[in-house]
Amino acid sequence: METLESELTCPICLELFEDPLLLPCAHSLCFNCAHRILVSHCSTSKPLESISAFQCPTCRYVITLNHRGLEGLKRNVTLQNIIDRFQKASLSSPNSPTESRRMQTQHPYTATISGTIAGTIGGGGGGGGSGGTGSARSSPATSSHSHPHANHTNHVNHNNANHSPAVVAKMDLRISCQFCEQDPPREAVKTCVTCEVSYCDRCLRATHPNKKPFTSHRLVEPVPDTHIRGLTCLEHENEKVNMYCLVDDQLICALCKLVGRHREHQVSSLTERFDKLKAYQVSPGRVSDALMEASKTSAVQTLENNLTNLVKRNSELENQMAKLIQICQQVEVNTAMHESKLVEECDELVEIIRQRKQVIAVKIKESKVMKLRKLAQQIANCRQCLERSSALITQAEQSLKENDHARFLQSARNVAERVAMATASSQVLIPDVNLNEAFDNFALDFSREKKILEGLDYLTAPNPPSIREELCTASHDTITVHWTSEDEFSVTSYELQYTIYTGQTNFISLYNSADSWMIVPNIKQNHYTVHGLQSGTRYIFFVKAINQAGSRNSEPARLKTNSQPFKLDPKTAHKKLRLSNDCLTMEKDESSLKKSHTPERFSGTGSYGAAGNVFIDSGCHYWEVLLGASTWYAIGVAYKSAPKNEWSGKNSSSWVFSRCNNNFLVRHDGKEMLVEASLQLRRLGVLLDYDNNSLSFYDAMNSHHIHTFEISFLLPVVPTFMIWNKSLMILSGLPVPDFVDGVASELQEQQQQQMGLCRQESPYLTGMKTCH
Repeated sequence: METLESELTCPICLELFEDPLLLPCAHSLCFNCAHRILVSHCSTSKPLESISAFQCPTCRYVITLNHRGLEGLKRNVTLQNIIDRFQKASLSSPNSPTESRRMQTQHPYTATISGTIAGTIGGGGGGGGSGGTGSARSSPATSSHSHPHANHTNHVNHNNANHSPAVVAKMDLRISCQFCEQDPPREAVKTCVTCEVSYCDRCLRATHPNKKPFTSHRLVEPVPDTHIRGLTCLEHENEKVNMYCLVDDQLICALCKLVGRHREHQVSSLTERFDKLKAYQVSPGRVSDALMEASKTSAVQTLENNLTNLVKRNSELENQMAKLIQICQQVEVNTAMHESKLVEECDELVEIIRQRKQVIAVKIKESKVMKLRKLAQQIANCRQCLERSSALITQAEQSLKENDHARFLQSARNVAERVAMATASSQVLIPDVNLNEAFDNFALDFSREKKILEGLDYLTAPNPPSIREELCTASHDTITVHWTSEDEFSVTSYELQYTIYTGQTNFISLYNSADSWMIVPNIKQNHYTVHGLQSGTRYIFFVKAINQAGSRNSEPARLKTNSQPFKLDPKTAHKKLRLSNDCLTMEKDESSLKKSHTPERFSGTGSYGAAGNVFIDSGCHYWEVLLGASTWYAIGVAYKSAPKNEWSGKNSSSWVFSRCNNNFLVRHDGKEMLVEASLQLRRLGVLLDYDNNSLSFYDAMNSHHIHTFEISFLLPVVPTFMIWNKSLMILSGLPVPDFVDGVASELQEQQQQQMGLCRQESPYLTGMKTCH
């Protein structure tokens, strides 16, 4: 019977065919469903009669209509007769599948308990049976095409005899006839799902005669009006939702699946989706609490967790509102205190002060009104947020009690999203008017001479100054900070505060940790140069504008010092190297020069190198090397103890990037690894981040990263340079380029992973052919 029922079901409305049309492709379709398809294709500017074709919902075959439209298609009379016989057989056979589903619908609690226990014991997880009256719409067996009121009394009594006491009590709830004109209306005996109206016996006979089209109306046992009126589709007016889109997670109608944006999406029935999302409401006396928790789905548990968090948020809002009210009271007290002080001071002065007294009092009251207005607005906002949260809590609790499939799915998603949004919000209400800032930052100045008493006014803390980063300059150990102030004439002095930037983005927390801050007080100008800073280091700067009423800070500014400048040390240069351009250029010179041998000098065959004249033990430093036409060189850093009679990188105390004709490689401790670089490489950038234990090489012209060494530095290092042909020139003391900052952060984690690989299996190539 179930297989036969599926063959008799319309692919659009998922009900038994009603007035079926026989399409040219041999498939069938309800007349009303076909009409809805044409309506969905029809725009406001085009009449329905202009639609001349539509697609079969089963095979996508294009159905061409003549001038009569749908009336020109043949009726499938044979199919209608089969449906009529099937419905009669379903009603007469109590053991039929449809009759079993109808009986299961009438026993929701029994079915729920049996299915839940069976699913738990068997490990299947889901509970058998429908969880409410919402399945009445999806069960065509509950409809009747015979005389609508024949033997309905015996049918009801027969069903009541088999119900559990809880169900009988539920069915005893009186459902009134919605068609009666008398008051009070008679009790309903049937509910027409097609009309969505409940009728008493008399009204049923008057409105549903035993003839078409009323014989096709679906009559069920009386149910509340809220259970038979389904939800309508948001995209297709007057179309009821009857399926659930799993891709977009929303309720849809048949037209959405057929011709709408959900036609390619995977869908499920409302009952199936309901069983997955809804936790069955089972009597505690019938099953244990553990069994109830096991039957709940993760979606409902998530909703309950979010609801708990929202309750906590609600409590926080209440506490915040109490604090705001307390601040309002303090504003009142402090305002009264300052007014009293004003009167006391003004009474001691001469007539000029009394003339100014009223003006100043008005300003204070205006300040009070402004602050109280702001606080009142915040209190109102807090109260509104509290009311919305309470309403959302109530709505969520009501949603969890809903048993109707479609209504629960409609409301659960909306409520879950609203609860999640309300819970995820981490905004904390902070009063715009801080108590200390409101009154401790202004004062009445009575020290002026009598000549200027006519201009007497209260003094407020100056507006925050603004650091002009575009005007700030830096060297390797100094930074000159420039700023501007709108209240320059009311500022008594400035105070500069700075500290090393650690990457912390929360500047408020960083500012509150005052232990690491350096303070320069009593600055009278709008600029200041800070000396003794670390080379190549980022700093955070604040400027505070101060007067007698108080002070305010500027926004933070991040500034950085340049790299440590250096030159080539002639005492370290190989005898066959010539240094020029103020020791910034080195060139291979085969002519033997008479240079004294020192332990610092590079020596030995092929070790044509020189070192910088600085040792670096902290900070971040960047320099560049202009390579010219040289095709054979090695550039990097080394400890002071590194051997001078062999190539750099051949020992554990040096790290270099090298070119050997057309090959580029990095070398350390005698191990070499090929790297990719352009043969047109003419400017090599070197970034030494001593504090973060890294040495990086870049193609500076193309802003391209080549390689990074991860090094645990133990001693100070010195820049080293080797060359076997042509010449090179160094540019030192440069600021770190912006592209280097971006690449460094991206490569930090990647380099750590590479170092992990090095510990397992070294990526360096052993036995590589040596360059000669």
